[in-house]
Amino acid sequence: MIDLRSDTVTRPSPAMRKAMADAEVGDDVFGDDPTVHRLEAAVAERLGKEAAVFVTSGTQSNLCALMAHCGRGDEYIAGDSAHTYRWEAGGGAVLGSIQPQPVRMLDDGLPDPVHIAEVIKPDDPHFARTRLLCLENTKDGMVQSIERMAEATSVGRAAGLNLHLDGARMWNAVVSLGVDPADFTADFDTVSMCLSKGLGAPAGSVLSGSRDLIAEARKWRKMLGGGLRQVGILAAAGLHAIENNIERLAEDHARAARMAAGLAEIPGITVTSQSTNMVFVDIKFASPELQSTLKGMGILARVSSSPARLTTHLDVSDDDIDAVIAAFGRATNP
Repeated sequence: MIDLRSDTVTRPSPAMRKAMADAEVGDDVFGDDPTVHRLEAAVAERLGKEAAVFVTSGTQSNLCALMAHCGRGDEYIAGDSAHTYRWEAGGGAVLGSIQPQPVRMLDDGLPDPVHIAEVIKPDDPHFARTRLLCLENTKDGMVQSIERMAEATSVGRAAGLNLHLDGARMWNAVVSLGVDPADFTADFDTVSMCLSKGLGAPAGSVLSGSRDLIAEARKWRKMLGGGLRQVGILAAAGLHAIENNIERLAEDHARAARMAAGLAEIPGITVTSQSTNMVFVDIKFASPELQSTLKGMGILARVSSSPARLTTHLDVSDDDIDAVIAAFGRATNP
């Protein structure tokens, strides 16, 4: 099957599986796992941060960051369709007693700087204390440049806020922009990055930042059930991913662009956007039946309604792109 549902569906390569099998492990709750230490140090060094902590997921990573930055009754600002606000089950509010303050998200995924300035609370007992501003890059595959992010982060800094980057797919942005990752993340106090999306590891994320903030995040990781034992087996997959699968993200971007161009030629399909490894399309005949038809042709895609997102990743080849375009042509115009 050619799976376009997400870049989370990849399977470990033989080389990654070997790295996992050969991993030196210890009890990470006791701080004894050398492979976890290597992964955390490698990510912190690449992003120019003092420390890092390996966590189970991007959701847990963002939540640990929120709870490290904010106390009970504090507030964080995020875009109104950001993962930290909309797609992570309200964990900041439910588990951290942290109030979310959504703001308009602009077309490229940046929280509107004007709206940010408007919602920062004054120092007054009637209001939650605004502590943190969260950005997300990439957002729906869209990239914000360093300068573009600074339009929002400068507003937060001027108000004395801390800054967090949900960089689940930040490596797609780094590769697309051709910038140094430490420069990309320099403005942020904490950065979350996923190993299990475009980089192809089976699980895990890494949260990086200052030593004090990461020490605080470790406490919350434990409370959230994220203290694992011989987790170096997964950390080894993450190390293999960051050492081998970052630069090749450019191949995913090129294949997504080629898929978008091919789909745009098919009657009944309108490509609404394509950036990095994601293609968004409006399909005139979107339906559960179309989804089932494509599955019968060997294509897994969520096209039961429009718009639909199609995502390339390291398990999608050039030949697969040709097969996808042909299958969509047959399925939508029998």
